[in-house]
Amino acid sequence: MPIYDISLPVSIHLVTWPGDPRPEVERIATLEAQGVNLTRLACSAHAGTHVDAPDHMIAGGATVEALPLEVLIGPAYVIALPGVRQITPVDLAALDWPAEARRVLFKTDNSRLWSGPKAGEFQPDFVAFTPEAARWLAERGVRLVGVDYLSVDPYEAQGAEPYPAHRILLSAGAVIVEGLNLAEVPPGPYELMCLPLKLVGADGAPARVILRG
Repeated sequence: MPIYDISLPVSIHLVTWPGDPRPEVERIATLEAQGVNLTRLACSAHAGTHVDAPDHMIAGGATVEALPLEVLIGPAYVIALPGVRQITPVDLAALDWPAEARRVLFKTDNSRLWSGPKAGEFQPDFVAFTPEAARWLAERGVRLVGVDYLSVDPYEAQGAEPYPAHRILLSAGAVIVEGLNLAEVPPGPYELMCLPLKLVGADGAPARVILRG
């Protein structure tokens, strides 16, 4: 039974959202000097592979430690959308995936961005959802949406109400998982285990995410 680790490795080279700090991984004690090795980690709660809690975009929304584990663990489907530049309801309606699917991870051309010479640079033209596609998922009852770059919204999704796909999904009670690497994962059904750090009062948290086939 194959196990896929679809989490990004956390290091000082990890690509981040523009304006967010890159992770700092610093050795602050050594075996030679203090008798132990000890590392200090500093990063955004949305660094690398991470979970968005409702509090990220919704006033009064739940914070990450309150997210239900029964949503974060369970059957999931990896859906492939190669060649798509923006995910729309037409794309979603054309897919052959079970009506009962409640955890869906979208494998797009984004997964290629995690390797190669520009892997450490933010790529603003990543594949993301239109607001209408986010609403389509919410109305279908999807409880967890995973994407293979750093946002479910396009980079330019600003305006009077910025990040509409985030707001639609989080308002509907869906959990968003961003920064997945699905490059080596074939489409199909899996068992998902997504465990964000239990950061009390935080709007999100880094997570280790694996799939078991």
